[in-house]
Amino acid sequence: MPPEPIMDVSEIDQSKVAVTREQICDVNPQRHEFQQLDGIFFVDHEKNIMAGFRDIRADEFWVRGHIPGRPVFPGVLMIECAAQLVSYHVVTRENYDGFIGFGGVDGVKFRGQVVPGDRIIVLGRMLDIRRRRCIGAVQGFVNGQMVFEGTITGMLI
Repeated sequence: MPPEPIMDVSEIDQSKVAVTREQICDVNPQRHEFQQLDGIFFVDHEKNIMAGFRDIRADEFWVRGHIPGRPVFPGVLMIECAAQLVSYHVVTRENYDGFIGFGGVDGVKFRGQVVPGDRIIVLGRMLDIRRRRCIGAVQGFVNGQMVFEGTITGMLI
């Protein structure tokens, strides 16, 4: 049974993007195939919650080889997308000079498929933020259904 959602995804106004892909690049260093976050709907630094998204396209590098004839968005890229959301939140909240790199992932469960044409909405809630380490709970949703959950530990790099 999935955990309670960090927030109700049906209440997110998907027509209003607060942070564009280009603005994310001002904070996060990932580029080209590894820029996994397409936009951020909101970041609440006081409540330590955030919501972003990734539109899954049929022309992406992984489609041809990650299950030919039936492409499925790789779970590791779902987690990378969530990590980039957490990194953006922490770097902008703390005014860090640098970025947040992976320190670990825990309790990850994949609960559904993500395929080309889907929009995955990624939610995050920071559990702990320290100078060199942060921990965030993350969840992904497609069409209101949870497709993954986990906890990400990041390290300032």
